[in-house]
Amino acid sequence: MQEVRIHEGRAVPLDRSDVDTDQIIPSDWLKRVERTGFGKGLFSEWRDDRDFILNDEKYAGASILVAGSNFGTGSSREHAVWALMDYGFMAVISPRFGDIFRNNSTKNGLIPCQISENGATQLRAALHQDPDMEITIDVEKLRVLAPSIGLEESFPMDAATQERFLKGLDDIGITMRSQPSIDEYETHRASWLPSTS
Repeated sequence: MQEVRIHEGRAVPLDRSDVDTDQIIPSDWLKRVERTGFGKGLFSEWRDDRDFILNDEKYAGASILVAGSNFGTGSSREHAVWALMDYGFMAVISPRFGDIFRNNSTKNGLIPCQISENGATQLRAALHQDPDMEITIDVEKLRVLAPSIGLEESFPMDAATQERFLKGLDDIGITMRSQPSIDEYETHRASWLPSTS
């Protein structure tokens, strides 16, 4: 997982609420055995509509998605997070997230920023007016900032999850911090037990 303290970037306004994981990455894409390449399937059913926001060249290269409330509800598929990240998004801003989606996001390095409904609405409206508007996500201070419109809002994140982002730790990285204790345990373990070495 990549270390993230501050992320600055342009954003895409997704004026939709109750976006579930089936809409983020349709089930046809779940047959893939790799963890990469899911970006092509991101919102694929909506992208058939040429007026869909991700088809607008003004938002090409944006790394933040600003959505309506209840983003990432539905099934527990981790592929939804993989698709967003593979497409190039580093963060999603929404007034509310599905709990499993939020958990999958934090374990994979996608920053879920839950801000007020009013704040998210202001951001989306401003992005429609100015697709080049910069947004800053400060993981150290747990703040979303859009200086050009005077917006600053906090977002919740527990200390352990915040440490994951600040130190770039996935589950394996967290386990590997205990390597000395694991090695010590292995020296006293019966030799007839199964081993990974």
